[in-house]
Amino acid sequence: MSFSSICFGLRHNYYCCCCIKYWKQGGGSIGSSPMVDKENSMSRAFSLRNFHLNLLLFLLLCSNVLSSNDHDVEGHALIELLKALNDSNNRITDWNINFVSPCFSWSHVTCRNGNVISLSLASNGFSGTLSPSITKLKFLVSLDLQNNDLSGALPDYLNSISNLQNLNLANNSFNGPIPQAWGQLYNLKHLIMRGNHITGTVPNSLINITGLKELDLSSNDLTGGIPLQLFSIPTYNFSGTHLACGNRFQKPCVSSSSVPVSSRRPKLEVAITGASCGAFLLLLVGAFITYRCNYKRKLKQDQFFDVEGDVERNISLGQLRRFSWREIQIATDNFSESNIIGQGGFGKVYKGYLSDNTKVAVKRLTDYHNPGGEAAFLREVQLISVAVHRNLLRLIGFCTTSSERILVYPFMQNLSVAYRLRDLKPGEKALDWPTRRQIAFGAAHGLEYLHEHCDPKIIHRDLKAANILLDDNFEPVLGDFGLAKLVDTKLTHITTQVRGTMGHIAPEYLSTGKSSEKTDVFGYGITLLELVTGQRAIDFSRLEEEEDVLLLDHIKKLLREKRLGDIVDGNMKTYEPKEVETILQVALLCTQSSPEERPKMAQVITMLKGVGLAERWAEWEQLEEVRNQQFSLMSRQFMWAEDSTHDQEAIQLSQAR
Repeated sequence: MSFSSICFGLRHNYYCCCCIKYWKQGGGSIGSSPMVDKENSMSRAFSLRNFHLNLLLFLLLCSNVLSSNDHDVEGHALIELLKALNDSNNRITDWNINFVSPCFSWSHVTCRNGNVISLSLASNGFSGTLSPSITKLKFLVSLDLQNNDLSGALPDYLNSISNLQNLNLANNSFNGPIPQAWGQLYNLKHLIMRGNHITGTVPNSLINITGLKELDLSSNDLTGGIPLQLFSIPTYNFSGTHLACGNRFQKPCVSSSSVPVSSRRPKLEVAITGASCGAFLLLLVGAFITYRCNYKRKLKQDQFFDVEGDVERNISLGQLRRFSWREIQIATDNFSESNIIGQGGFGKVYKGYLSDNTKVAVKRLTDYHNPGGEAAFLREVQLISVAVHRNLLRLIGFCTTSSERILVYPFMQNLSVAYRLRDLKPGEKALDWPTRRQIAFGAAHGLEYLHEHCDPKIIHRDLKAANILLDDNFEPVLGDFGLAKLVDTKLTHITTQVRGTMGHIAPEYLSTGKSSEKTDVFGYGITLLELVTGQRAIDFSRLEEEEDVLLLDHIKKLLREKRLGDIVDGNMKTYEPKEVETILQVALLCTQSSPEERPKMAQVITMLKGVGLAERWAEWEQLEEVRNQQFSLMSRQFMWAEDSTHDQEAIQLSQAR
């Protein structure tokens, strides 16, 4: 087994922040929580028959927020809605169900407290219909679809959106009568439907909407009378219809003010407005000065202060929440030792509860003044601000003081894949095959997003089972970006320090220090092998029976011997042999020694579905046969050289001196 075959790959998500320190400290393994993969100590010098490597591996647990089931429901509802609207002009391209919840990156969507409350879809050239999936947006307050070409009957199911306040369907091609059920939209304030092909009469049920402030039914084919109560609405428009209004019926078709406007009124209003704005600005300036004075006085009295300057600009990003030091102390019971759920190279991770009872994981960085510590903090916050995907761990918030750097993540109840594979407690069920297959696909989608959809791209650099978290539905989430690196495609990708986990690092990264997305592909391939076998990437206990301590070499050997049953994790009672074979083939294609031969993550996703896999697997088998022959030849030459040397020494010793 060659030295280059020992690989360990860098990752950055979930609970672990691995910092490998070797050559200076003694070997030994670090205990980790159930959420972290336990790493074996490695040898200082490594050869074919003697493995001794001095390695200290720290694993740091972090947790993060995932979109709730409600968010998933809203996301799927919006996708169905967009399909029915028929966006033939492709005006909306960023509605992707994989991009976490709609609240973080979807255009035309407004949210509050993590729920969709407004859709602004006016003037997009839609030519379809309004899907019933709109009713799944239970918190929707405003729906604007004006200036499109939507058709079909006005849907009566809109009455189930009880929070709806603004409904604008103007200038479309809706037809049919106004549904009586709309009278149940008791919170509705603005109803605008001008410029459609609406027929029938104005339903009496609309008078039940007592808070209605604007009603525009103009330019439609409506006929008949108008309930008298609707004329008391502050703003209404029934013009361009056949409704009973106008001079003939002594009821105006358009609401108007009967109060005469004085020519001096505008000047008076301007003066009053100007004076009010000036007074407001003075009050605002005074309040700001008072706040700053109190703030500085408090800083002098307190034992910590919030940092300012470049650091603050870097971390005040997106929808991240800034916690006070006191909030963090209360959440973690003043960082009680009983709440520790993990420890890594940059600090400890504590379980905690926020004031609203949200369960979180709090990462407390230590020695942040050291370059590695502070760099990790700033890097994690920066990466989280640009990487938003359903299969990536999202940061809740942070806390900074003069002596502390804190990151707050959501707590993942199902812990990590590594825990579910190897650290289960008595009575806990092992991962079944459908769940493992789901994890394989989810991790691939998350990694593909980092490589292809982030600008600059993000290299994870330590992908493994311990760094993949599982939400309540066992959906995989790539976690812990503490060791990840933003990669500018215009700059070199040479790193100054090799980081990662033994057994996961790609050979070229280990030997040259160069990392690229292909190093992530290698780590992903090893992770697939972990999923199928349930074993660690490197295990010295196998030395008792064979020489293959690397999981990759062990799997290749079993495949050559056609022992598929011995490869699959014994904790899985049932599985699909064909699907297992597909996963293994993709894993071996991802772990080829040459980075150029490894597929991109987008290709990996298609191959997991079976598309294009057969051709690449046939090529791999041919190359593997050549490699095995070369290795066998080199082994025989090596053995001959040993024998020759031995014989020569024997002859020399037998001669006279």
